[in-house]
Amino acid sequence: MGQVFSGREAADGPSGGKLAERIARYRPASGMDGPRYAGVASFMRLPVLDPAAAAGEIEIGLVGIPFDGATTNRPGARLGPRAVREATTGTRQFNPATGVAPYALAACADLGDVPVNPLDAADTCRRVEAFHAGLRAAGVVPLSVGGDHLVSYPVLRALGAGRPLGLVHIDAHSDTDDGQYGGMRLTHGTPFRRAVEDGVLDPHRTVQIGIRGSIDSADERDWACARGIRILTMEETLARGLPEILAEARAIVGEGPAYLSFDIDALDPAYAPGTGTPEMGGFTGREALYLVRGLRGLDLVGGDLVEVVPSLDPTGVTSLAGATIAFEILCLLADAVARRREAA
Repeated sequence: MGQVFSGREAADGPSGGKLAERIARYRPASGMDGPRYAGVASFMRLPVLDPAAAAGEIEIGLVGIPFDGATTNRPGARLGPRAVREATTGTRQFNPATGVAPYALAACADLGDVPVNPLDAADTCRRVEAFHAGLRAAGVVPLSVGGDHLVSYPVLRALGAGRPLGLVHIDAHSDTDDGQYGGMRLTHGTPFRRAVEDGVLDPHRTVQIGIRGSIDSADERDWACARGIRILTMEETLARGLPEILAEARAIVGEGPAYLSFDIDALDPAYAPGTGTPEMGGFTGREALYLVRGLRGLDLVGGDLVEVVPSLDPTGVTSLAGATIAFEILCLLADAVARRREAA
């Protein structure tokens, strides 16, 4: 699906040999040197780095956000980052489907978890925003693993401050509710409405793919459509086919900076039963991979994978799906980092 980048090509930039050294230092432990199931689990078996030391060292930081205090249905996504970390230890270093070797393109590290407040959604949002604002200031592109979908909102506030972002949102739900349970405005059903209201998300450059199932009120969809958000329902996606849907999504987002958010409940429950609000009629694993891979070339400045609830899936297949999608998003981010470096 495009150019294959080598480590030599990645280092041919303004930083020269120093960049090559950092890229070589911040990459996963090889499964050829020791079993992938051994040692302390980190995202993709990457080195673990204190976020305070990230500036000038890495270009992509993988971050856990273990919070599910905004969940309105089945809880447990707070354990998602730990389960996805464990599942990512099986990933390798080259993506043959896309030709991307992410760790040859960018220095990457596991930056640990945001210190969330499990009892206070508003305080957690402040903490997540501050954490990611620090990464942005350090020039680090975040790949965050939740946690429930509220966590996307403070990440967008951090990354979209000063210039609203475009968004590709792959999910069963639009997450543009106004509030639930007596007007609670911070739930996992409200993040993108809040982000548009705050001016950090451009609704005219936002596309939502795979939306399906019953909703509590027509306002959720009507509000989004009235502001220019393009909702590609599962019904429309099936009728038109994935290549055509991808072409429209890419045209909507355009060439400006954008964010990718993937809710694991975009997958059919047959492929990802461990999630808080499952909906029948979702994507297969193969279709989800096709969708994410088809976004290569967008100017992505961050991404997330959310709503994995490992306690609801003793088989571990949902965590494996989350880990696989996270790796595919990492490939997109590494490709975007390399392209921006080449253009600088």
